[in-house]
Amino acid sequence: MAPSLLDLAPVVPVVVIEDASDAVPLARALVAGGLPAIEVTLRTPAALDAIRAIAEEVPDAVVGAGTVITPQQVKDSVAAGARFLVSPGWTDVLLEAMRGSGVPFLPGVSTTSEVVALLERGVTEMKFFPAEAAGGTAYLKSLAGPLPQARFCPTGGIGSANAPDYLSLPNVGCVGGTWMLPADAIAARDWGRVEALAREAAGLKTLRAQV
Repeated sequence: MAPSLLDLAPVVPVVVIEDASDAVPLARALVAGGLPAIEVTLRTPAALDAIRAIAEEVPDAVVGAGTVITPQQVKDSVAAGARFLVSPGWTDVLLEAMRGSGVPFLPGVSTTSEVVALLERGVTEMKFFPAEAAGGTAYLKSLAGPLPQARFCPTGGIGSANAPDYLSLPNVGCVGGTWMLPADAIAARDWGRVEALAREAAGLKTLRAQV
């Protein structure tokens, strides 16, 4: 059985790529730092080309598409080589498309009713977004009692300071964030700095194993 997407690494970098030529060196830096699962958001015209390049040239990366909100984006992402899909929210139409994609997916939720609705549909792994704005660790802790079968990847407002708090929760498998991808490092193409920050983030796995 393939490992759960939530168990690949404690942190999933959420990547916004403006220039597709940055995709491969950036992905190599993240993988070298111990973060193989990489979510490339579909927020820029370069996103699909970036996914395609990473899928073709960085075999150790598990590249996925984020900010997926339409069935067409599901198709385009998988065709480009995305190995998982992440959405900020979900509808039945989008959920059906993601189910039919053949790759793992994390539909986004921010309320208890959305979680229950996904559980009704047989989905137990979800993105919790926007994590900090939607209630943070206190909210997720409250969900663990009545809905222990739901597991989450929280994203939105998470950084190196509060990531350990999320990872200590029993219903959190990993977190998503951008703190290992500072804008000035990307602009300067300082991949060594990205790798170092990725290594620090990957070190949170030790903490996760201890809780």
